[in-house]
Amino acid sequence: MATTIQSDIRSALHVATSTILSRGGAGGCGTRRAVAVCSFPIGRTKSSSRLRAFFSSSSSNDAVLKSQDKPPICTADELHYVPVSNSDWKLALWRYRPSPQAPPRNHPLLLLSGVGTNAIGYDLSPESSFARYMSGQGFDTWILEVRGAGLSVQASNTKEIKQSANERSGQMEAASKSVTNSTFPVEPQSTNSTIAFAESETFAVKEKESESMAVKGDTTGMATVWDESRLVMKLTETFMLLSERLSGFLSEGQSKIMSAKLFDQISRLLVDSQLSGRFNDIRDKLLGLLETRQNSSIASQIRDLSQRIVNIIDEGQISVSPPLFDLQERFVSTIEDFQKQLDLIVKYDWDFDHYLEEDVPAAIEYVTAESKPKDGKLLAIGHSMGGILLYSTLSRCAFKGRDSRFAAIVTLASSLDYTSSKSTLKLLLPLADPAQALSVPVVPLGTLLAAAYPLSSRPPYVLSWLNNLISAEDMMHPELLKKLVLNNFCTIPAKLLLQLTTAFREGGLCDRSGTLSYKDHVHKGNVPILALAGDQDLICPPEAVEATVKLIPEQLVTYKVFGEPGGPHYAHYDLVGGRLAVEQVYPCITQFLNQHDSA
Repeated sequence: MATTIQSDIRSALHVATSTILSRGGAGGCGTRRAVAVCSFPIGRTKSSSRLRAFFSSSSSNDAVLKSQDKPPICTADELHYVPVSNSDWKLALWRYRPSPQAPPRNHPLLLLSGVGTNAIGYDLSPESSFARYMSGQGFDTWILEVRGAGLSVQASNTKEIKQSANERSGQMEAASKSVTNSTFPVEPQSTNSTIAFAESETFAVKEKESESMAVKGDTTGMATVWDESRLVMKLTETFMLLSERLSGFLSEGQSKIMSAKLFDQISRLLVDSQLSGRFNDIRDKLLGLLETRQNSSIASQIRDLSQRIVNIIDEGQISVSPPLFDLQERFVSTIEDFQKQLDLIVKYDWDFDHYLEEDVPAAIEYVTAESKPKDGKLLAIGHSMGGILLYSTLSRCAFKGRDSRFAAIVTLASSLDYTSSKSTLKLLLPLADPAQALSVPVVPLGTLLAAAYPLSSRPPYVLSWLNNLISAEDMMHPELLKKLVLNNFCTIPAKLLLQLTTAFREGGLCDRSGTLSYKDHVHKGNVPILALAGDQDLICPPEAVEATVKLIPEQLVTYKVFGEPGGPHYAHYDLVGGRLAVEQVYPCITQFLNQHDSA
């Protein structure tokens, strides 16, 4: 079983990465293109005004996307956007106003989602919505979508934010409608192929034909249109990216891996040709230059060597016997695909600590400023990675001697240390190495699950094991499970996964430097914690949840496993969307929060 799952994952990653490269990038939750990256000029008179959202009816610094402005997929009462310092991201905050019939509460409630997921998991339908339930209990409820998730965007003003949010909403809805009528490609294909999606296939083929400016099949060179200067510029730019632009994103070792990868791809184009020896000489010189600090002299040498590579390709197309068919076109395709891969590394350049140190603090600051609790604190609930973020916040604040600003927290299917468990996520460990991360800089989880959905929900149920990872049998209505799979998942940076995999190794989850283990300080806090687990959770089994619970002083933590030997059972997402969660899980959480909501 484990071998089958790993094989399915490897095949899916290969095909999905090919698709991303053929499209020219990866979007958020099933999106096909990136939104513009801009700065975010918001109020300059007071520091607090930098954390204001956009409002349609108030001053230039105060506003909210209300019902008439929200994207269709957003089912909250309001959609707020909060900027992140040192970043172009505007994080989406879904707000559910407290019911006027409910008792007044002293603290707002912040909900954090799992890795690669958005706000929809907390609001699947009016009947099962966890967010609506909590607002009905009187809590001013907010769901944070971290960078890269859901409706969080990169934009510079209100108009761009609305446009980008509506585009993402439309793409998410379109994906859920179209994918159930398609099938998932089974055989892996080359990253140079244009595959899988009919709407992009024609465009990609035409783009390659026009940009390469080569006549396919020509062996004499007489009919070939070869824009040599343009290609030299493109190749030089690629090498400069490796040596300059990526210096802040890749370590020296990773840069060498990427450089070697590109040269190997070019070398394969010239295999069994007398030109390969000449190329290898240029390769050695370029590798030396890429390890040298940049200056104008080196840049000039890189351009000269790029010209020599283009000359070799030109000669291989025209004069080598036997001729290297379509060499120019394949060379251009290789460079373009490599550039797209570099762009993905730069675009998806964040890890767990970015969420922990930047996104979550920005949300806490914003929510408390809006809700104005007397003590400046809030309540928080985290599912899966969301709970890991809460544990890590407590640990980090204790380590640094800071107040976490939490009145109480609830973690759902979360742990800082999975080593003692049989979590199915351990199957991903062989895939999580630095070289693999460079080859697959992002994992398009939303695209993978949406494409796999027909094979998990229809005969012959080839990928039926996916359903058990999400929900236990008969615990989620089929339409809600479909909505969860098709709309809730997003693209995940490999850097994020690489850091999260430390939770499966000795010492548990560590910071990006590897020097701070978050479980080493989680016992030092004074915040009450409710930790919940599902009895059939294959992703975060009860023993993983309990491993973290045992680190916390008994007087601060309450631990409960939902599910009975004879049923019903709870899998990973049933705690926030299962058919019995409203009757069993939600009241348990409300009772705990009531006990710790004093002013």
